Amino acid sequence: MKNQLTYEQYSAEAARLMPKNAFMTTASGDKTNTMTIGWGSVGIVWRKPVFTVLVRQSRYTKGLVDQSNEFTVTLPLTDMKEALSLCGTKSGRDMDKIAAAKLTLSAGQALATPVIAIPGLHLECKVLYKETMKAENLDPATQNACYADGDYHTLYFGEIVAAYKTE
Repeated sequence: MKNQLTYEQYSAEAARLMPKNAFMTTASGDKTNTMTIGWGSVGIVWRKPVFTVLVRQSRYTKGLVDQSNEFTVTLPLTDMKEALSLCGTKSGRDMDKIAAAKLTLSAGQALATPVIAIPGLHLECKVLYKETMKAENLDPATQNACYADGDYHTLYFGEIVAAYKTE
């Protein structure tokens, strides 16, 4: 059962669940991939509800998001440590992470990109804006701690076009 949520409901729920990590899924053509995200936020940008997520340049998922201009976020309501670990340490270039993690997909309500079919909070997002980080704009301490290898993130601002919870 899918329960539609208001901005007030899903923003509070996302803030509670995000520290436990989430799945970011995207699809382009016949390729679908999911990855683990530990950074993300819900807010209002350009008078729209937005999920902001950071994806490193080296990630397979980045190319798919750039092609499709959409993604979904699934924040699990149950313990998914093993699946989150696999999806956060393996590349979709090398394997079908969804199958390896024993995950199944469910059709999105508003977008072509599916969600992970688990009890969770699901956000369907259409990319409104993206920007790749620049070293010269980054605090030196953060640069040293997070980007010594030069693999910067692209920030994606995705309009939340559907938000619901499954039990």
